Amino acid sequence: MADIRISPSFSISIRDICASKLSKAAAQALALGRSIMSKVTTQPDEVMLHGSVLVLLQFDVCEAIRLDQLRELICAHIIEQPKLKQPAPAYVRYRRPPVVEPIEPLVLQSGESLQGEIKYYDYGVLSVIFQLAFTGGWDKLTTLASRWVWDIDFAEQATEIVRNRLKRATPALIRPYETWLSEDYLIFHIREVNGSPSVTDLIQQHGSHIAQVVRGDTGKLAESECNEVLQSRISYYANDLTVIGWNAAFLYDSTAGAETAIQLLEYANSQLLEFRHYDDLLTKELERVYMLLDKGTGFLARWRLARSATLLHTVLLDVAELTEHADNAIKFLSDMFSARLYKLAASKVGVPDYKNLVTEKVHTAEELYRFMVDQFNQSRAFFLELTVVIILVIELVYLFRGKAF
Repeated sequence: MADIRISPSFSISIRDICASKLSKAAAQALALGRSIMSKVTTQPDEVMLHGSVLVLLQFDVCEAIRLDQLRELICAHIIEQPKLKQPAPAYVRYRRPPVVEPIEPLVLQSGESLQGEIKYYDYGVLSVIFQLAFTGGWDKLTTLASRWVWDIDFAEQATEIVRNRLKRATPALIRPYETWLSEDYLIFHIREVNGSPSVTDLIQQHGSHIAQVVRGDTGKLAESECNEVLQSRISYYANDLTVIGWNAAFLYDSTAGAETAIQLLEYANSQLLEFRHYDDLLTKELERVYMLLDKGTGFLARWRLARSATLLHTVLLDVAELTEHADNAIKFLSDMFSARLYKLAASKVGVPDYKNLVTEKVHTAEELYRFMVDQFNQSRAFFLELTVVIILVIELVYLFRGKAF
């Protein structure tokens, strides 16, 4: 067999080719690795969020609360005014700041322990706030939002806590109610996001996740639905964001910056609760008046309308007084942003809708009151005229008989 010999130059050429191919393969592998790492690091689920989840629960327990007396009974403190978000002399001021006291933690069946406090407002509303620290990705937040929005009845669990607290506060309550109306609302407050994105970047990259959190839905929402949710957003700085829904809100802000939005969301829900109470009160009163009018408006029935008209007018005065009392609980002074934020929050939770219902029923009640008063006045005038006629007839009878009356 003949020996095969390879020249040194040819051997070097083969080594160069192999080295070149290896370097290209290594470069491709490195580029592929970088691409994979880039995709992994930019996955939204891997973005870490740090913040807290708040549960707001409001109960309408009485007509009013004597806050000065309440502080002595429960040894609680007055809530501090929120810190200024922007330079302004003043912007949110309570006419009578609520009284606050801590309450025992609420432990869910899942084992989550929520720290809580309770606020007493002078217009008869109690606000319970539970808070849970949160750290995790978007998937974890959307899953928690869906479970808390739809699967857990926080109002039922908090009712027993409120009843136990009110046992000490009973002397300070004015006209306590036997049954309570309640409202609940969730706030997902994110203080930090990896990379500290601006509002524009946050919406572009994670707008769909924010919409899922506000809706409490783990499914991928349609683009139109995401846009609908994100339309209800408001920002003051380039790095703060508030997105408000009818039963939940998403906040991206510092702890101090989010304080104002949380208090305004709490106040908007308490206003909704108050107008629901007025709506129920007027509905029952109008039903009573309609039943009375169905019995007829004859001569004798008209006399019964006087007392009913008086009761109806008393209810109207109470509604007007309580509405003014609740409306004046908080003042917006020299800050249009807070006023716009409150207006947005109130419109999303349904305050204007219930306020319109109450206004319409007030107008109906006023018309019924005037009708009942007119009917009574006509009946009284008829009675007086009849009395005068009877007296004249008696006088004529005695006159024709030749006797003085």
